[in-house]
Amino acid sequence: MKDRGQVTTGARGDDVEVGALARRVGYVLKQAQSLLRARMEEGLRPLELTVPQYACLELLRQNPGLTNAELARAGFVTAQSMNGVVKGLQGRGCITRPETAPSGRSRPFSLTTAGLALVEEADATVREVERRLLAEITSAEGEQLLASLQQVVSSLDGAAPDDATP
Repeated sequence: MKDRGQVTTGARGDDVEVGALARRVGYVLKQAQSLLRARMEEGLRPLELTVPQYACLELLRQNPGLTNAELARAGFVTAQSMNGVVKGLQGRGCITRPETAPSGRSRPFSLTTAGLALVEEADATVREVERRLLAEITSAEGEQLLASLQQVVSSLDGAAPDDATP
């Protein structure tokens, strides 16, 4: 059996030697993110939701009245991509927005009753994926992981490439 620190599972389920990359924080972080997204997509599929759709619904549950641009920034997608996400959710009757802007040009979105019910069901699914994500570590280690990741985000947020250390 190969040392899991030296291999990664490829798209076809085959192991790929990654050597020293297995010890690089960025690589392992991306590997974890990729697996997390895949498991979330699997869990959300029966609800006919994608991860960006879930993110949109959850963002609106926590922050009613966001605009397309705000949803895109908070959901880590382009405004064009978010436009497709919100159109699909509007078509399903999960979100709504006024025909005219209440002020200025922005037309904020809000959840419908159906959207709230769907996001509550989806959130339970995502929380189960997160539970699996943390299953092999203690609660204290999970809290430390979250704190460390928040520090990493803070360190990189707004940092110019020249500010980065190798």
